[in-house]
Order: sequence, then structure tokens, then C-alpha cells
Amino acid sequence: MTTFDDREHAYENKFAHDAELQFKADARCNKMLGQWAAGLLGKAGPEAEAYIREVVTADFEEAGHEDVFRKLSADLGEKADAETIRAKMAECMTEARRQVLEEES
Repeated sequence: MTTFDDREHAYENKFAHDAELQFKADARCNKMLGQWAAGLLGKAGPEAEAYIREVVTADFEEAGHEDVFRKLSADLGEKADAETIRAKMAECMTEARRQVLEEES
């Protein structure tokens, strides 16, 4: 195997690893968002857990995070405006990435 092949293999492995970490961070972020929204909606126990799963699975509708934003925006209505939801999404993503990277170490 040549040095070029080794380098190509290393880049492929890094890409796969980074994609896996991003997937984990996205899922964790969505779970945090679901917990936050469930609290605002007054959901607790099994009802909150079911709602959290709905938020996590909403992310599979399309690429990006707009599908989750639309779900939260529709569900929360007057309880949280777009700016508040987007700020919470950014906050949760920062925390989710930190947690995932910390677990990797």
C-alpha cells in the first residue's frame, strides 16, 4: 500500500468518525430540546418520554434542523417564540457536542 492509499484510508476513517460524532450530538441535542419543550408543555413521566421521542424522530424528516424547529414551533405556540427556540437549539447543540466529545476522551 502506498502512502497515498494510507492517507486516503485515514481521511475516510476520520470522515466516518466525524459523521458518527455529529449524529450522536444531533440526537442528544434533540433529546435535550424535547426535555425542555416537554417541561414548557407541562408533560411529565411517560408522556414526556413519548414527546421527547417525537422530537428526536422529527429530525429524520429532512436534512438539517428545520424539521425539529417546525415541530417545536408548532407544539409550543405562544409558550416560546422563534428566537427563543433557535437560541435553545444553539445552546443544546453546544452542550451536546461538548458531552459527546468529552465521552470520546
